[in-house]
Amino acid sequence: MVTIEPIRVEVELEEDGRVLASVPELPGVMAYGITEIEAVRKVKAITLQVLADMIENGEEVPAPLRALFAA
Repeated sequence: MVTIEPIRVEVELEEDGRVLASVPELPGVMAYGITEIEAVRKVKAITLQVLADMIENGEEVPAPLRALFAA
């Protein structure tokens, strides 16, 4: 059986009141939102786009996702 680890999303409240969500395993993948829910939703969508680009370009995906593909 394969264990799939979740992708960690970190959330921070900025001084100006915005919420910043980021994915530490993918440097530069971050999104702002007015609420935590909005920021996390946005960063999840960006993460999926970045991972799709990585796969398409033959780049290695982060360890938590390698178990999704057996080939």
